[in-house]
Amino acid sequence: MGKSKARILRKGINDQIPKISREDAVGFVVESLDKADITSAKHYITLFCLSAEEILEAGASYESVVAIKNIFT
Repeated sequence: MGKSKARILRKGINDQIPKISREDAVGFVVESLDKADITSAKHYITLFCLSAEEILEAGASYESVVAIKNIFT
């Protein structure tokens, strides 16, 4: 495979993966916890190593954070 084809394939793969900042991830976690979608919240928490304090400061309820406290330790 030539250099051009390899570069085009890599560009296509990189364009498919969205770039998410840490602040966006915290927002997604808060939304997921509000919708009671714990699995997607766990994925973002473990991917970005978020702390309980960050999630609470972003507006998540205390009860929802306590419900998933085993992820943070």
